[in-house]
Amino acid sequence: MAFLRSTNFSSESWTVSELNQYIRELFEIDYRLQDLEVSGEISNFSRARSGHLYFTLKDDKAQLKCVMWRSAAERLRFRPQDGDAVVVNGRISVYEASGVYQLYAEQMSPIGQGDLAAAFEALKAKLADEGLFDAESKQPIPQFPRKIGIVTSADAAALRDIINVLRRRYPLVSVLIAPTLVQGADAPPQIVRALRWLDGRHDIDTIIVARGGGSMEDLWAFNDEEVARAIFAAQHPVISGVGHEVDFTIADFVADLRAPTPSAAAELAVPDVSELQPYFISVQQQMQDTVLERIGHYRWQVQMLKRSLNHLSPQVGIAGNRQRLDGWQDRLERAMQRRLNQSNHRLNLLQTRLTAVSPTATLERGYAIVRDENGRIVRTPAAVKSGDPLTVQVSDGQFGVTVDEKDLSTD
Repeated sequence: MAFLRSTNFSSESWTVSELNQYIRELFEIDYRLQDLEVSGEISNFSRARSGHLYFTLKDDKAQLKCVMWRSAAERLRFRPQDGDAVVVNGRISVYEASGVYQLYAEQMSPIGQGDLAAAFEALKAKLADEGLFDAESKQPIPQFPRKIGIVTSADAAALRDIINVLRRRYPLVSVLIAPTLVQGADAPPQIVRALRWLDGRHDIDTIIVARGGGSMEDLWAFNDEEVARAIFAAQHPVISGVGHEVDFTIADFVADLRAPTPSAAAELAVPDVSELQPYFISVQQQMQDTVLERIGHYRWQVQMLKRSLNHLSPQVGIAGNRQRLDGWQDRLERAMQRRLNQSNHRLNLLQTRLTAVSPTATLERGYAIVRDENGRIVRTPAAVKSGDPLTVQVSDGQFGVTVDEKDLSTD
């Protein structure tokens, strides 16, 4: 620390820079101003490109300029904005270039969130002890999801951001939205129901739980114990995209993957199709090379099998057997013809014999056959009586007669 100048203020002229430096040194030797707590309302808040924060703390009577360097701002657990009531820890010093004294903030927390912060830490410690944050429990995120479920407010800007990112990066994926409140006392049970409904489906690959940024009270639904347990119990992998980069919720710790923003959650959920094109081209070329290599291998195998088949082919034996079969067929036909001729000869002899004893032959010699009305052959006159109708068959037909008694004779 610089030592104060020992100077008679009335006998020497000071430059502005010397005076501002002297005043800065006065501030810095006062230990009460090097570690103090100041409460007030934020106004004129701005974030520089460098990440430093510039704002004013005010109450109803006065105001105090403040600055928070990026290294301290990155540790904040909320996103400050105009109108927030906060408590700032830091030191007072003078910015010599403008001659303005200001508070150099090291820490900042919203007023009235002390109980919430304590509840947050208590639940965080409880669930950590139960193993809900363990890396071994995290599920891998599918590389190429077909359908993504989203748990968020239906009219939230976060939902539009997620859908825009998904369409731009991976238009092949479809989206199923489970709308729910994301703020207020009624939000936690709705978030749980939406999450369980999506998790109960078999066509979901990944679930995103998301909402935009806000104060700790705004995000408190995602610090609910039931919400945390529902995320942990989900069978599908869950990505948490709640708030902004500086916001952390219990849901972030339980989820399989934490994204700093809803848009980042969408980016982590799907690949970038433009980046996949070289990969697909490479895979296509590999598949083509593999197919051509296998075709060549199988063609060679077919040729070798064809040669083996020609060597072992039964065609030669079949040709010889076909010739022998023709000879056997000729012999069989000749044998069958001889047998048929012999059978025809025997048939003719039998026919001649049969004709000789046939009733027809007898009839042709002038004899007749007499039958009664029942068709029985009449062999004796005793078999008929006078008046019986008879049928007489001769060689070329038949005719009817009636028995005349006077014609009956036993001669």
